[in-house]
Amino acid sequence: MRVLVSAGEASGDRYAAQLVEALRRRWPEAEFYGCTGPRMREAGVRTVVDTASLAVVGLVEVVAHIPRIYREFRKIVRTVREQRPDFAILTDSPDFHLRLATKLKRLGIPVFYLVAPQVWAWRRGRVKTMRRVLDHVFCIFPFEEEFFRIHGVPATYIGHPLAAVTRPALTKEAFFRKHRLPEGRPLVTLLPGSRRGEAARHLPPLLDAVDRLYRERALSFILPASTTTGAAFFRERIAAAPIQVIEGETADAIAHAGVALAASGTVTIEAALLGTPMVTFYRVTALSWTLGKLLVDIPFYCMVNLVAGTKVVPELMQSEMTGERLAGEVARLLDDAAARSAMRAGLAEVAQRLTVDGDPIEHAAAWIEDRRREFANHVS
Repeated sequence: MRVLVSAGEASGDRYAAQLVEALRRRWPEAEFYGCTGPRMREAGVRTVVDTASLAVVGLVEVVAHIPRIYREFRKIVRTVREQRPDFAILTDSPDFHLRLATKLKRLGIPVFYLVAPQVWAWRRGRVKTMRRVLDHVFCIFPFEEEFFRIHGVPATYIGHPLAAVTRPALTKEAFFRKHRLPEGRPLVTLLPGSRRGEAARHLPPLLDAVDRLYRERALSFILPASTTTGAAFFRERIAAAPIQVIEGETADAIAHAGVALAASGTVTIEAALLGTPMVTFYRVTALSWTLGKLLVDIPFYCMVNLVAGTKVVPELMQSEMTGERLAGEVARLLDDAAARSAMRAGLAEVAQRLTVDGDPIEHAAAWIEDRRREFANHVS
């Protein structure tokens, strides 16, 4: 059996790798290939395209990268024709993957989508394409299943994959001792984003916020670099700022922080599951922001607030993301025990909504296994 697996960013790479591992336990002889990141490669997925080549954020920012992305698209389509898979699993990056799904559908290859495109938030016209080219969608947020079913897209809510695995590896004492963090001094964890482009946009106001806080308070600052950015990327840019950059250890860095400064995205879900108070932010180019405002129709930008249905965590988006505002929100949370307690209660409710019985990825794998005889190519 041969399976195409494709992910377009770090979180998708992680989820897709977990699904590959679950499917390999069912079909040990299966061959997996596709668009991979480091986690998928570790899971034994053969690389046709590197996920890093697709990781671009912003309506305008992507334009300069279109020729390269199109070359990668043609490469994966060519490989599919030469090495026809029994079915395909596509994860995140809907602009790339819905086009790929269209090609796959024309070839009669069943397509399953892990991590539903957020068409409920913007560009809802894409739901028509999803209805036409996807065989099933695995949703990781509770409100998505009803939305897709109403719009004629077969969908199942499996729970959020992070809910089953997000745990600190070390105690707070062990983590502080490992990184020589002073005991009794509050820790602020910086999470500027998993892509280099977004991290570079976020660093100046974050560094300004750190400078403001450090001048007034005895705090420790730590930045856990993702595999897609790497620690060297940040060390070259933070100069003499009092920030300790570490490789990975994101869950520990979040779990043991007094406050996290988190780029809006998957990492905010991790913080919610770990119960850590946070301030969220995001910044794109001015043109991308203006165009996006015309297309987005949601009450909040941070997924934590969307799942909660109310504003649990602060959102400092675009022009609101300044060093002064970031520092002010961190100071407020550190000083106001009642505000921290209220936020933790809201985060606990979000975590409960994202948690289901059993492992979400195993639910998806079991669904695929149960329906293998229905695949167009008869998975064996």
